Amino acid sequence: MPLPTEKNVYCVIRSPHKYKDSREHFEMRTHKRLIDIIDPTPKAVDSLMRLDLPADVNIEIKL
Repeated sequence: MPLPTEKNVYCVIRSPHKYKDSREHFEMRTHKRLIDIIDPTPKAVDSLMRLDLPADVNIEIKL
């Protein structure tokens, strides 16, 4: 089930000294998902705990 996406926008001045009107916007989005497993088996829980994920992907397991 998809949850709301969190969006952070950062505004940075392009020039190091002047020209304050010239700005650049950066955006970082955090996508969240909820997976509800009804009656999980010990094998399913173990496979989720050992799941190999990229460095920027986090997982939280609540039993």
